[in-house]
Amino acid sequence: MSIDQVRDIGGGDEEAVGTDEEAVAATAALLSYPVAPGYRLNVRSGPGTNYRLVRVLSEGSRVSINCQRAGEWVSGPYGTSNIWDNIGNGQYVSDAYIRTGSDGYVAPRC
Repeated sequence: MSIDQVRDIGGGDEEAVGTDEEAVAATAALLSYPVAPGYRLNVRSGPGTNYRLVRVLSEGSRVSINCQRAGEWVSGPYGTSNIWDNIGNGQYVSDAYIRTGSDGYVAPRC
């Protein structure tokens, strides 16, 4: 789902409920980010290359980031980073291969 597909269907009188962190998590879950062009990306069971390989994302894949955490430093097409993106239960990819538009965190920390 892209952010363009989300629309307000409420009456407009609702009061905002929840924390800023919940709002960031909800927004992050709606966004998807592209894997660097020309790369098949390893998905690991934890935030480092020493973790078990879970699957491989094909070229042209997009990922939704649930949360992010610090882990092993990795160099990729988008720089060197120790940020790992959680894209599913027990599934992590290095942020150095994901075009988030930021060198820092774009989702809540895991």
